[in-house]
Amino acid sequence: MPQNHPPETIAAPAVLAEERRLHKDLGFWALTAIGFSNILGSGWLFAAMYAAQTAGPAALLSWIAAGVLCALIALVMVELGATRPEGGGTVRWPLYASGRLVGTMIGWSVLLSVGGTAAEISAIMQYAAHYLPGLYSGGTLTVPGLAVAVALSVVLTACNWFAVRIFARLNNLISVFKVVVPIVTIVALFLSGTHSGRLTEHGGFAPYGYAACLTALAGGGIVYSVNGFQAPLDFSGEARNPRRNVPAAVLTGIGLAVLVYLGLQLAFLFTVPDALLGHGWKGVDFESPFGQLALVLNLHWLATLLYADAVISPGGSAYVGVAIDARHTYALAKNGLLPRVFMRIHPRSGVARRALLLNLAVIVVFMLPFGGWQDIVSVMGDMYLLIYAASAVAVAVFRAHDRERGVALAEGQVPGVRWIAPVSFVVATEFVYWSGWHDLRLALPFVLLGAVLFLFQRRADGGASLGVELRRGAWLVVHLAALTALSWLGTFGGSARLPAPYDTLVVGVLALAVFGWAVRAGAQHLRTSQISAA
Repeated sequence: MPQNHPPETIAAPAVLAEERRLHKDLGFWALTAIGFSNILGSGWLFAAMYAAQTAGPAALLSWIAAGVLCALIALVMVELGATRPEGGGTVRWPLYASGRLVGTMIGWSVLLSVGGTAAEISAIMQYAAHYLPGLYSGGTLTVPGLAVAVALSVVLTACNWFAVRIFARLNNLISVFKVVVPIVTIVALFLSGTHSGRLTEHGGFAPYGYAACLTALAGGGIVYSVNGFQAPLDFSGEARNPRRNVPAAVLTGIGLAVLVYLGLQLAFLFTVPDALLGHGWKGVDFESPFGQLALVLNLHWLATLLYADAVISPGGSAYVGVAIDARHTYALAKNGLLPRVFMRIHPRSGVARRALLLNLAVIVVFMLPFGGWQDIVSVMGDMYLLIYAASAVAVAVFRAHDRERGVALAEGQVPGVRWIAPVSFVVATEFVYWSGWHDLRLALPFVLLGAVLFLFQRRADGGASLGVELRRGAWLVVHLAALTALSWLGTFGGSARLPAPYDTLVVGVLALAVFGWAVRAGAQHLRTSQISAA
């Protein structure tokens, strides 16, 4: 592992032996394809419609904001990936920076976020029902649909089973198709004829107010759609020249994806027939937005292509998701949250095969209680954002600790991260809050169960007492509890006892205060660890 890991986190020889088995096979284009493929999944098939329903043409601002803000969060994670490249790094960094309580809670969130792969598989079933109506009915998978979904999960696991090099090559092919079809869709829709004045008619540019742009970030599926940019970071332990290739791949993937999403949003806004806008943008409702829109516009060839890609695009993201989930499980085993047996790397393939099998079981379990794409992604987005927030704390803690020791800036550190980190933490917190009480009343208590899991899984950590461990990570427990209360009090699906815009301002102030607390606690954690190691 890199030398700048605190002594308490230096892995045992068995962990290092497994880490060395990871194959360094991924270059810039392979990493970019992984990131782009993970971003451009089922979101492009649904989010343009949901965003338009929520905010009207002002949804364009939501996409731009999501791209800029996710780029800030990505810069934080890029520095971590470049200076501390490691398989499953998004799970390991919070443990290094904030101790076992935070590491366990974020690890628990990662386990829950496996549902994102289940969402992609659910989207495949929903579109495949165009050809096989018995797969999906009433917003849920039927018994035959569940059987097909399980079989697809097995196939995706098998594709990741053999080697990282094979994974990268297959993903490159899928990514090419995933780029071509959305671009063809954009061009074909615009060539079919557009309606002038679409950005100002039918209620104006922001028919539901500019606050709806914030709601669209989560409720319109925009956060979920742009999510996935961190995928190259989880492969940094398997990358060639990670300090150069990982940052470039992450930012390139975000830029390309946001451009595609903006094009799709504009195509949707300008080509929906006037006859469907009698009740405004909220009245436009398709089960398969672009596929049905193509049929309405008599673009039957495009509809055929879209229904085919509706299987391939989510399938590509699910394919990448299975691989990423396995690396997260591998990292959780290194953290001690899971038995070490799940961090075993197959020597010939360089793949954590036992982790793949565990995640296959988890994906199948997640498909049982959730109905459709929208139900899953609204909760999963919050899980991802909490992981990003913990990463922002981690990078600030590492920098603060380096300053205390008089360590010069290391190669791979990103200029401006000292202020980008707190902004990223606030942004991630606001995104979580804007997702609304309906989702947070389920998501945040689930994450808080990680604190209970910590009490059961606690092991010796440099001789630290339970009281010390709780003080190191109490900031995350308080943060989640306060967010839950503010969500209930606020205007995003809550009781509105705390009116807008004061609710968003209070959340921002809370986030800044908690960030400062978390960085101080993390620096103390690393300082104590250094003393103990000495």
